[in-house]
Parts: sequence; C-alpha cells; structure tokens
Amino acid sequence: MKRMFGLALACVTIVTAGAQEKWLSFEGKEGPGKGKHIVLVSGDEEYRSEESMPMLAKILSNHHGFNTTVLFSWSEDGAYIDPNNAKGVRGWEKLDSADLMIIGTRMREYTPETIQHLGGYLNAGKPVIGFRTATHAFNGGETMGDIKAKDWGLRILGEQWVNHHGRHKGEGARAVIETGRESHPILNSVKDIFGPSDVYGVKHLTDKDTILLRGAVTDSLAPDSKNVEGAKNDPMMALAWLHTYKAPEGDQTGRALCTTMGASVDFVSDDLRRLIVNGAYHLLDLEVPEKAEVSYVDPFYPSFFGFWNGKNAKIWKERALVAEDFGLGKTPVAPEPKGSPKWEFRPMKK
Repeated sequence: MKRMFGLALACVTIVTAGAQEKWLSFEGKEGPGKGKHIVLVSGDEEYRSEESMPMLAKILSNHHGFNTTVLFSWSEDGAYIDPNNAKGVRGWEKLDSADLMIIGTRMREYTPETIQHLGGYLNAGKPVIGFRTATHAFNGGETMGDIKAKDWGLRILGEQWVNHHGRHKGEGARAVIETGRESHPILNSVKDIFGPSDVYGVKHLTDKDTILLRGAVTDSLAPDSKNVEGAKNDPMMALAWLHTYKAPEGDQTGRALCTTMGASVDFVSDDLRRLIVNGAYHLLDLEVPEKAEVSYVDPFYPSFFGFWNGKNAKIWKERALVAEDFGLGKTPVAPEPKGSPKWEFRPMKK
C-alpha cells in the first residue's frame, strides 16, 4: 500500500471537503515533538472522546510540538458529529502519515477505509495508545488481516471488554503505581490519578505485558474517597500497561500503551493527561520530560459520561457540532446525560 509522509499542517487546518472538513489539524509549535504526527481517533457513545481528544491534541501540539489530527464519528450524511454512528469515523487516511495513533473509540464497525488505513498503519508496526473503551474499540465479524473487529482490543492492546469491576457511577478509580515500576519514564511525575469512571476488569494480560499502574476501587466518586476494603482490591486490577502487538498481516510487531481510565471527566486529572503525553514521548523514542506540561490550552468543560441514545439520540442533530467547533479558542459545553451524578470536581462554565 502506498504511504504518504510529510503532511503539511496549518495551525487549525480546515480544508473544505464539501461544506465542512471532517477532522481538526493542529500544527505543532516548537518542541521535542516537532515533525512528528499524532492522529487521535474519537468515536464512542458513552465517555465523550469527542471532548477529550481535541483537548489532548491541543496540549500535544501547543506544549510539545507534535502535529496533531483529531478524527470524529459523523452522522450517516456527514452533516454533524454523531458518536452513535458505529460506521461514522471519517479520515482514517490521516493514519498514512501518522507516527502515533491515540484511540478512544467504542464498538465501531470496520469500514473499507478502516481496514485499508488502520490496517496499513498496524502492518507497519507503528505505536498505539488506547484508553478506556479502546479495549473494545471495534465490534462485529469483519476482519483486518487476521484480526476480527471484536478481537481488536485483545490483539492490539492486550485486553478486551471484561466487565465493570467497580460499581458504575458509584465507585471511582485511584491509580496505584505497580511495585518495581516507580522509575519507568512513562510515570515521570505521575503521582496522583483519580477518576470517577470505575475500574474495569482485566484478565488477559500475560507475563510479557508490563503493568505500570493498578486501579484501586474507591467507595465514592469523590477524589478523597477511601479505597474499598476486601476482595475487590485484592488483587487490584491492572489500570495501565504496555503490550507488544503482532501486525494483522506479516510478522511486524508494534508497541501499545493502554489505560482503562479515560472518560472525559477523568482527564480533569493532571497526571492522567501527563500519562498520555509521557506515553507519546516514550512510544516515539523521545526522552520523556521530568514533568511534562499538561495545562489546558483552552478551557475544558467535560460532561459526565453516559449514553445519548434512543429517543435522546436526537441531541446530536440538535447540537449540530462540526470539527471546527473544537478548534483553537473553542470549547463546546454539553448537557449532562439523564441520571448523571452531581460531580463537582471539574471546571464548569458559569
């Protein structure tokens, strides 16, 4: 497959393709990542990756010099961003020039474009960072080389969907550094991660995987809540790890970092953002900063996780969001899904 390198990116490149471009591109400022291209793939119904991916892309480009491109899931007619459309991710061809992919999708279906461009990326053994629902990033029986959609997380990240180990929307997650990994560069200045999304069950990792963090289940969603006692935290589930994957076709291998944290509200944690930034440096064989800059470039007002589906799915058409709504200087503010707990530990637009 022909691959394209050296893609020129503008500060926020909005090149017309029909009425609107389907992705955001940010040109990196000066920094260690200058000349490297990171593609961030959003597209999940529950954890608001369409909010978190632009925020992370801005940090990576503005503070660290990476060129970044954010992909979104669109409505069937391509008129507005619609995370409920399992075939809706547009712009997979941007992976042809990518050095790193960060993915947070949930149960997307393979399309011919997914198979061609994502498959080509993985066949080249290029690195991957996956968070939260990336363990079940795709679904269905289609194949990409020898990887079925439903097996993508297990094959590429080392784990698939298992269960909610913590009580969903009732128990939080606190990261605990794995004994012996304290000096791993991905954990530079990563000391305090807490998120209201619960700990996921993890059971398929092997001795070949490098566990970096464990997840302590906490008794509430408050950052100062206590770890629950008993079997639920003994042993603690893996929360972040490194995995070596085998390409869908051929014998090439690549490296992946996965964390089961990653709801948009989880990224209120400075150190969770730092984990992702550090992972980008490490997987691109760059020296990881002692304390990477992870301050927001634009204000970040994450909405609580939950589904907008059924009769409430019309919210996406009503909001009519397009890629440039997440551009520099812009932060869309979303309503809360019904049944969301009141979580006061995040920035809220007045």
